[in-house]
Amino acid sequence: MAKTQLGVLFGSRSCEREVAIISAVQLMNHVDTEKYDIIPVYISEQGVWYTGSALRDISAYTPFDPNKKGITQVALDITAGSGALLAMKPGKGLFGHAEQVVVARLEVCVVVMHGLNGEDGTLQGMLELANLPYTSTGVAGSAIGMDKIMMKQFFRGADLPVLPGVWHTRAQWEKQRDEVLDHVEEALGYPVFVKPANLGSSIGVSRADDREGLIDSIELAFDYDRRVLIEQGLDKPIELNCSVLGYDDEVEASPIEMPLSGEEFLDFREKYMASGGSKGMASLHRVLPAPIEDSLRDRIQAMSKDIFRMLDCKGVVRIDYMFDRATEQLFITEINTIPGSLAFYLWENAGVRYSKLIDRMVDCARKAHEDKNLRNYAYTSDILRSVSLGGAKGAKGAKGAKGGKL
Repeated sequence: MAKTQLGVLFGSRSCEREVAIISAVQLMNHVDTEKYDIIPVYISEQGVWYTGSALRDISAYTPFDPNKKGITQVALDITAGSGALLAMKPGKGLFGHAEQVVVARLEVCVVVMHGLNGEDGTLQGMLELANLPYTSTGVAGSAIGMDKIMMKQFFRGADLPVLPGVWHTRAQWEKQRDEVLDHVEEALGYPVFVKPANLGSSIGVSRADDREGLIDSIELAFDYDRRVLIEQGLDKPIELNCSVLGYDDEVEASPIEMPLSGEEFLDFREKYMASGGSKGMASLHRVLPAPIEDSLRDRIQAMSKDIFRMLDCKGVVRIDYMFDRATEQLFITEINTIPGSLAFYLWENAGVRYSKLIDRMVDCARKAHEDKNLRNYAYTSDILRSVSLGGAKGAKGAKGAKGGKL
């Protein structure tokens, strides 16, 4: 049986590019090579695409050298169904002409992107145009999941529990600083957490306990985005995370983890550097499964599956929560439509090996692709026969089928 040509897309122009590299190399090391030929596709911080066997080694990125043996610059042919990675081959001799060659053809794409230009629906839109199966949530769900402000409004509109919060733009901050500060203090009080709207891995996130700290936190967040979210803080809440796997009606929730932190919140260092940074999110200190009441576990798992369906997710996601011990209230923090390390450690705790998790993600991609291709794109009418655009005059005065102007 022929192997599936499995493209692993990772990197991109994102502050979380290095985390994506770690997640991708982890995944490539666990792919069942009896079933798949692995085709690494690295998108650099300049947005240039590369492929080659050398990209399977983590050392290729410290630093990244595009001229290294085993690395080829490519471009994806987005002609529907092509899947071709194209490269320019130099011509032979003094007057030889360069020619375009097919380096590989992708059959299914595993998207291992964290942050902008990959996790936010942009890459998913391109793969939709190329009509290629891919493992992540689609365009709309990815876009909402990336933007914390839109995400919070979506959850609130769905009557799901979220922390009180407000948001502001950089333009408002520059023109009405005092008004913005007054708004935050009146609406939320202290402490608050300030977050860039479109970023993950806790980059640019900080806590403010007074007005001076709030100014510093807002300035930091605006370094990373033109819109920021400010959320009401809780007093030493319990953080709880749950992954969901599947597509359409076949949806399963993972065991719940309780990340452990010695700080006010889990920052980038604690998330990814706990074991030297080589294991990504898998290096985080955690209790798994979380020591919580069965009723809270069941509620989180049920809510996580509901959110997965609402956003029409597929593959693997992770949804993060805060539990306020004082009030016993549960709040949704965010959804990660492509979680760090693909949340494989949560599924291993459920008895699903990483290689089998990859198989299931590929199956989800194929099922979604089959469903997409069941749509009718060939609706035909007589509208073109009944329209005259009037030559150089364009559409002005064009008549419809009954003589009216269009």
